Amino acid sequence: MSDRVYNFSAGPSMLPLSVLEQAASEMTNYRGSGMSVMEMTHRGKIYQAIFDEVKADLRRVMSVPESHEILFMQGGATFQFAAVPLNLMGENGTADYAVTGNFAKLAAKEAKKYGNVNIVASTEETNNTTIPTQDELKLSDNASYFYYCANNTIYGTEWNYVPETKAPIVCDMSSNILSKPVDVSKFGVLYAGVQKNMAPAGMAVVIIDKALAGKELPYTPTIMNYKTMIDKDSMYNTPPCYTIYMLGLTLKWVEENGGVAGMEKLRNERSSMLYNFLDESKLFKGAAEKAARSGMNVTFRTGNEELDALFVKEATAKGFANLKGHRNTGGMRASIYNAMPVEGVKALVDFMKEFEAKNG
Repeated sequence: MSDRVYNFSAGPSMLPLSVLEQAASEMTNYRGSGMSVMEMTHRGKIYQAIFDEVKADLRRVMSVPESHEILFMQGGATFQFAAVPLNLMGENGTADYAVTGNFAKLAAKEAKKYGNVNIVASTEETNNTTIPTQDELKLSDNASYFYYCANNTIYGTEWNYVPETKAPIVCDMSSNILSKPVDVSKFGVLYAGVQKNMAPAGMAVVIIDKALAGKELPYTPTIMNYKTMIDKDSMYNTPPCYTIYMLGLTLKWVEENGGVAGMEKLRNERSSMLYNFLDESKLFKGAAEKAARSGMNVTFRTGNEELDALFVKEATAKGFANLKGHRNTGGMRASIYNAMPVEGVKALVDFMKEFEAKNG
């Protein structure tokens, strides 16, 4: 990898090297236009062609049905914590939230400003190391929607099923989107901050069943109104033009590497390599329960904070960047998103074996 490190950051995270190289080659003169995509008007023909192609590519890669619209919205996933209840809660409405980590907790807290929130499950008692089963979800009879976060970046857990509910399902898929096939038709709203598996930070992709739009609360800000964004094709205001362009390059890379099925094969190879080592290690221990383990964020520790700190320091010196765990959990975390080459995980495991031999 020459002068590039293996970047295990939870986000913003590494992008495919070929994507960065193509972006660099087009930085000052996009395909003979004489200007960068960064400089283009979003109302021009050149950029409109880029926009349309990215949207069509995402629809194809994720098999998005015609019943659903694709939106590119600024503000990242956190923007959607408010946009979802404002658009879907309804007057004096109730929404069901499964709280299995930090971001679902923040989303539920935000939703309480606009209506009633029923916590159908919480994993706080297990320190968010588990995922509830279908039988453990205490669903409401009158919920406007059911909300969950598919992958919990901080704690290293992931839902391995789509819950069955009467209400439309809203899912924050920020940290595992494009990593495996998804039946989009099962979701009322599916959204993802793009800075983990898709593009540079600054945007969320929102995929919404068009039948759910147009029911927003009367005080919903126009920029958060799904119906407005659908009607204006995500261009009510200037969209995050360059981030959309970068998403397009990443989507081409995903297709060149087998699509989401190819990404799933690679994610299984990477995560199995790490988890198999952790299960055999006498020094390192995985933090999440086995049934709830994430294929994207592997959390682990030694049980000794000083040893954890030494591991992070020595790993960084060896070219393994951003392995320090989140401040809420401590320990270590290896985020192994789509762009992480299998060789990077193999090299990390080899280093962990060496560290264990010296410090175990």
